[in-house]
Formats: sequence, structure tokens, C-alpha cells
Amino acid sequence: MKKAEIISAFDRFNDLKILVIGDVMIDSYLLGKVERISPEAPVPIVSIGKKENRLGGAANVALNIAAMGATPVICAVTGNDFHAEIIQQLFEKEGLSTEGILRSEKRVTTIKTRIISQHQHMLRFDEEMTSPLSADDEKSFIEKVTAIIENHNFSAIVFEDYNKGLLTENVITHFIELCNKKNIPIAVDPKKENFFTYKNVTLFKPNLKELKEGLKVDFDKKDKAALLKADITLKEKLNNKISLITLSEMGVYFSEGKKSEIIPAHLRNIADVSGAGDTVISLAALCLAVGMEAEDLSIVSNLSGGLVCEKTGVVPIDKKQLLEETLKLCYN
Repeated sequence: MKKAEIISAFDRFNDLKILVIGDVMIDSYLLGKVERISPEAPVPIVSIGKKENRLGGAANVALNIAAMGATPVICAVTGNDFHAEIIQQLFEKEGLSTEGILRSEKRVTTIKTRIISQHQHMLRFDEEMTSPLSADDEKSFIEKVTAIIENHNFSAIVFEDYNKGLLTENVITHFIELCNKKNIPIAVDPKKENFFTYKNVTLFKPNLKELKEGLKVDFDKKDKAALLKADITLKEKLNNKISLITLSEMGVYFSEGKKSEIIPAHLRNIADVSGAGDTVISLAALCLAVGMEAEDLSIVSNLSGGLVCEKTGVVPIDKKQLLEETLKLCYN
């Protein structure tokens, strides 16, 4: 990578509009400290001193895209409940558009509540619905998002799948076909369900666990030959142009055409891995939209995931810090 090219790419992020389709949720934090054990059961008592609600899931992808200077438009289905009101307030606070949010009386809004004591994650409990959208909600959602795509000039689309029921087979195939007709690059962060429905996308980003579960194979993550073989099988099934497979502390593996490589992770003081995958797919989509080569895209995405792991909780990337870290790897 050349420094001038990277600086130019980061500048061009400001001109992009990115469509995000996926499961939105609230990441709720109860922050306190443990000073005693409960007399009722052998469990710690956390004295809560602070409560925070943050946008999570696909909404965190939108926040990362916005943090890089681009304009995200997020499309999702929530319940028509108290937590949906919180999401509405958080969207307004962050300056995010709500035009793509459909409220349903048949759904509940997903909220993940984490109890944290002195930076130690103690417990998480989830309130959610994971069944697929009803036929009526699916039809309404497809119509709503199709109209949004027709009314905007999107530079890329991100599917952010958390298996909460939004991304049904019909939703996925409809928008892949539509975006391919419009030559809009498609980046996918998949989960186990509907793993092989994402055919003919530009970039497919599973983690290693998802790749093994999807293909029903097992191998050591250090076995590059086995990883390459799995990727070949993946591309035969999906016909994706680029594979970007996250390997946790080992970094990321990418392939495009006949070129494949593992980009090693950079040593970091890991505080929390929450949301790292959201950041990686966000940067991958932005780099894809500005025409960056797969190797450079993988380097930038890999760096971004490492940087957010240095912070506690689900937080978006810092553009200035990411640019500085990326430039250290460049040549003139």
C-alpha cells in the first residue's frame, strides 16, 4: 500500500452512502462493583452505579460506517415496544436515519444486557425473538427496502446477520439479485442459518467457527492448506468474489482469484472482543466501495478489528487512529 493511496481512500469514505440490512439491537450495560457474596446463593452481588444503552448488532455496523465519515442507511425490523422507543432515541442521538426501520406488533426488540464489575464481564442476559419474519412483515420489509434502494445511490450494501429472524431466504435472495443488477458491491457477515443462501456476493466474511460449521469440517486454524481447501469449497458453493475469514488472535485470511494469504494480527492489549466483527465488515465494505485491492482491504479491516478490541464494550472505530495505524504499514 502506498501512503497517498490510503489517505485518498480514507478521504473518499466521506462521499459514500452504505446500505446496512441486518438485525439491530440494544447493547445495555449495568456497571458497578462487587463487594460481597449473596447470602442467598454463592454468587457475587454487583452494586450498580451506572446504566448505559448503546446501539448494537447491525446498528453498530452503521455506527462504524458513520465514524469513518460515510453515510449509513440501516434497514431492520424491531418490535413495537418500549425497547423500540429506546432504539429510536439512540438513532436520533447518533444522527442515524430511521427511514429503514419497520416496527412490527409480532416481534420484540432485541436487547442484550451485560453486567460489568470493574471492567470484568460478569453476566449477560438476552431478551429476543429469533423466529423468521412473518409473511406479512417479510413482504412489508422487502417493499420498504426496495423503495429505499431505488431512491438512493448506494456505494455498497452490508448484510449483517445475527440470526434473529430478519434475514430470511426471501429477503437475502431478493436484495442480492437487486443489488447485482445495479452493480452495487455486496459484503456479508453471516451466521449459521442461511449460510449458503448468500450466493453471488462480492465479499463473504465468516469467522473460522462459522466457516467450519457451515462446511461441516474441522481442522486446526494453523493449517493453511486445510483453510485454503475449505475456502475453495466455500467459493464453489457461493460463487463469492472475495473471502475474508477472521481467525481471532491469528488475524485474517483473504482470497481473491488465485491469491490468498493470512494477514497476521497485531499485538494488542485486548480489553473486549465485543463488536470486533461489526467493525471488520464495516471497513471491508467501505474499502470495497472505493475499489481497494483485496489484500489492502484485508489489512485495513484486520487493523480495525484489533483497535476496537482495546476498548471495553461495543464501540465504533476511531478514524484518525485507524488511519495513523494503517499509514505505519505503508510505503511511500
